[in-house]
Amino acid sequence: MKFVCEQNDLNTNLSLVSRAVPSRPTHPVLANVLLSADENLQRVSLTAFDLSLGIKTSFAAKVENSGTLTLPAKLLNDIVSRLSNGEITIDDDAGEFVATITSSFGRYQVRGMEAEEFPELPAIEDGQTIYLAPDTLIEGLHGTLFATSADETKQVLTGVHLTGKKDGLEFAATDGHRLAMVETVHQLPEDGADDDDRLESEIELNVTVPARALREVERILGMRQSPNTDQSAPLVNLRFDSSQVVFEWGDQRLTTRLLEGQYPAYRQLLPNAFIRSITLDRKQFLSAIERISVLTDQKNNIFKANLDSVNQKLTLSVEAKDVGSGQESIPIQFITGEDIDIAFNVKYLMESLKNLNTQEVQMDLNHGLSPVVLKPLGGSKATHLIMPVQLR
Repeated sequence: MKFVCEQNDLNTNLSLVSRAVPSRPTHPVLANVLLSADENLQRVSLTAFDLSLGIKTSFAAKVENSGTLTLPAKLLNDIVSRLSNGEITIDDDAGEFVATITSSFGRYQVRGMEAEEFPELPAIEDGQTIYLAPDTLIEGLHGTLFATSADETKQVLTGVHLTGKKDGLEFAATDGHRLAMVETVHQLPEDGADDDDRLESEIELNVTVPARALREVERILGMRQSPNTDQSAPLVNLRFDSSQVVFEWGDQRLTTRLLEGQYPAYRQLLPNAFIRSITLDRKQFLSAIERISVLTDQKNNIFKANLDSVNQKLTLSVEAKDVGSGQESIPIQFITGEDIDIAFNVKYLMESLKNLNTQEVQMDLNHGLSPVVLKPLGGSKATHLIMPVQLR
């Protein structure tokens, strides 16, 4: 194997796949990244796999000899990231799975392992397929990932649940205290726009994808959608079967196992009707919460909200024993229903407001301990549910 590539190309793609390298590999080869050079295609591919999450990407290079080799991911990353911009040559002419890395400033040798020991990424032969525009997928992930649980004992809640609809895809996440839902519209590729059978197969989609994998999807797509890049990402191909999901776009592929277990019937948590509703400026509401939150702590991460229908205002207050107190009032742009006192966990409400992207939000509620629903006015079709905290 021998190829010549730009330091920036190798460094960028190596950093991307290294996210799938396990910190404590169950087998030595899993600490490596698989390099494959193709002389016919004049491309180099990099693959990392921890047996649950796998990432593969490729980039253009001057390939003189095809071949494969695995090299230690951390060591290779440390070397390449410190090299200056310019051409890098990598070859295994030294034999015994040793790669020589040559730049204009120096030469390094790294011992690896044979490629045959590296496990193949799972492939899905038969399954359901959905096509989403990158910005649509980012919208669904951004609006739900924050609400996933970090508690590994509730494993099914550590992922985002995806449900196929006739005209789109529904994203949902809950940690037991809050719920976030986003409905998006999927797309078929141009050559399949009239494929009714494919569209019908997507309606049965009902899977839970680990948040860790989806955060990588969001991060990678976000990099490609960055204003600093002039390359727009193609449609994302989501292919599912009963145990795996594969995301493919352009030269990149991410595969992950699905989470097992029955996901909660989250739509049953949504109240059928509300007796109170208010409209607020989102940034103004968020800023007020951020200011009074300085008086909260891990043990008492709570603030009280008083809805004043007469004066058309919402008053936020915090009382911290032995520390002090704070109070702020913000105007309500629209209100229905009577006055009420209600308390919230600061973290939950702040994260919801940060992950809604419209100027105004609507807050619907009933009583002091019943679920509160936040929705953006305009923009994405999102619904956030937060459980209030009992006032003492």
